[in-house]
Amino acid sequence: MALPTSLDKDAIREAYEDVRSNLTDNEWAVFKFDGLTIVCSAKGQGFQEFCDEFQDDERAFGYIRIQMGDEMSKRSKFLFLTWIGPEVGVMQRAKMSTDKSIIKDVINNFAVELQVETSADLDLEMFKMHLNKAGGANYGTGVRDA
Repeated sequence: MALPTSLDKDAIREAYEDVRSNLTDNEWAVFKFDGLTIVCSAKGQGFQEFCDEFQDDERAFGYIRIQMGDEMSKRSKFLFLTWIGPEVGVMQRAKMSTDKSIIKDVINNFAVELQVETSADLDLEMFKMHLNKAGGANYGTGVRDA
């Protein structure tokens, strides 16, 4: 019988609130498995640094703040990512749906949720496209009158 997954709720909540805050520099947090416990493994700035956290033989979750908008309005949007690396086994893949529901008890405010399984899918433009679609109207012209 498989043992249940648990959370380091305090650390995960702290990282989640840190990413959501406009008062901190952290733009993202990554949550990985330490045995049967999901923990905050890293947080920081920069999209490439975020992507570097995901390894082919790991399961993980990511939460990232992405600056969106046009020349008239800028706003932060949040994306929740489920990572299942290409080398992860069948049993661990199957367990991700229940593990995801556990972490979503803490991380519950985001515009888009994606599941990614290859490093090629860790693409900022693709993330922005999904966030734009989720946001509805996109009125920007690309030109701002002086």
